[in-house]
Amino acid sequence: MTPGIASMIGLALALAAVATEASAQAAPVATSRVTPSQVQASTDAALEERLAKDWGLRADEWARYRQVMQGPLGIYSPNLDPLTALGIEARSDEERRRYAELQVQAESKRVGKTLAYQRAYDAAWQRLFPGQQRVSLPGAQAPGAGNKGSGRLAVFVKADCAPCDQRVRQLQAAGSAFDLYMVGSRQDDARIRQWATQAGIDPARVRARTITLNHDAGRWLSLGLPGELPAVAREVNGQWQRQ
Repeated sequence: MTPGIASMIGLALALAAVATEASAQAAPVATSRVTPSQVQASTDAALEERLAKDWGLRADEWARYRQVMQGPLGIYSPNLDPLTALGIEARSDEERRRYAELQVQAESKRVGKTLAYQRAYDAAWQRLFPGQQRVSLPGAQAPGAGNKGSGRLAVFVKADCAPCDQRVRQLQAAGSAFDLYMVGSRQDDARIRQWATQAGIDPARVRARTITLNHDAGRWLSLGLPGELPAVAREVNGQWQRQ
């Protein structure tokens, strides 16, 4: 092979290599890309699954709860929990029983946790502020809880209410055990303690728990009893009645 022919062959091979490289660079590269919307959808699905599990519900039940709350029930009662909403909108007696049982179980767990913390709270209060009046945490005790048949009373009062002061003084003078609930306390312990001092409640009786001081946290409205405050109520055969 002559030097000229060899040189031409070498040039052709070099040009072919350049063309191949250019073609490879120009060819589209297929990549797998996850979009932000896909990530958000996956996160939302995981959250919905966890929320359903927290309430003991299946995925289809949780989806129905979401659907129910987009209808009239959600307009009238926007803050309903899933079990109550599904129970109200139950499509059969079997469904209604299921949601009622789930709610009883959930409420039992909630109250148990709250009471456990109340005990820790009481112990801490005794260590840090011995002798001062204690206030029960919201949700730690329902009116008359654990006192059916004992004659224990639930007393509902509010601030700037002279008849409330007078009624509580009468009950204390009579030696009655009662659970006092302050309506409109704004979850402010100092507000209840100030009212209790003004009404002459004996701190020793509060320490002995024959009188308890509690935030109302909506209990008065939940009882649905007629009349103004003060209100003294007792549970009779499962129904709350004014005394």
